[in-house]
Amino acid sequence: MTWTTTADPDAFDAAAGAFLRARPVEHTMLLSVAATVRKTGADAYGDHPPRYGWWQEKDAVGAAFLWTPPHPVLLSTMPERAASALADTLTAERRPVPGIGGDRTAVDAFATTWLRHHGGTIDTVERSRLHRLGTLLPPRPGPPGAARPATTTADRALVLEWFTAFATDAGVAPPRDARTVDDRIAHGRVLLWEDAGRPVAMAAHTGADDGVTRVAPVYTPPELRGRGYAGAVTAALSQTARDTGAHEVLLFTDLANPTANALYQRLGYEAVRDRVVVEFRGTDAPEAGAAPE
Repeated sequence: MTWTTTADPDAFDAAAGAFLRARPVEHTMLLSVAATVRKTGADAYGDHPPRYGWWQEKDAVGAAFLWTPPHPVLLSTMPERAASALADTLTAERRPVPGIGGDRTAVDAFATTWLRHHGGTIDTVERSRLHRLGTLLPPRPGPPGAARPATTTADRALVLEWFTAFATDAGVAPPRDARTVDDRIAHGRVLLWEDAGRPVAMAAHTGADDGVTRVAPVYTPPELRGRGYAGAVTAALSQTARDTGAHEVLLFTDLANPTANALYQRLGYEAVRDRVVVEFRGTDAPEAGAAPE
């Protein structure tokens, strides 16, 4: 029962790819982030290259992680003993882990071991729920207007602005640069809901890697909320994703936002599992971004 860590994405995919793809819904975060790094480059999420790892038990991979500093480490589904062992491994490597995200049991097991090594406390910064689309139920009646694909020439500045505004509202890091957004626009993965010739809402998805895509983000400017635009554009995007090859369409909702949870359930999204993200405070671990000796 050992962890192997690497900075080589090809080695990670060769070792852990089959494990992750065997449960692509539960592992959507790791798979989509890994795909973005492959498409965009090692600096897609930060100045420091990603770190990868997999845990083997009886010659089979049973867990994996992906870390794009300075963001929290992403955990796959894993037994508690694997999560605890990962905290030991990253401590031994003197990795400056700022936080972790995954299932509650794995996160708790990692955090308990990490704090035993480094002291400090944890702060839960995100509680979310993963949903998968069942039977799509577009809103009836829908709001005025219609969906259309965003274009690079006419809509790029607005889409970048709304991606950043969504990140601000959600308390997460905005896009590092325009590369990921440009890729989504170019491949028709951003829809705008337009009412009377004016874009009023946006939804985007990650692309159907391995037949699975995730809706993110969905954004409506504050002054236009409550008019049904978010539900309409999400339904249109969900149908587009299915039409272009996705057999699983997923999204995460913030558990602190009952309005959004109810909206997506009405559209036909069904709960799969919950996820948490915690950050470490006041530990004696190396500072985030520091290179281990």
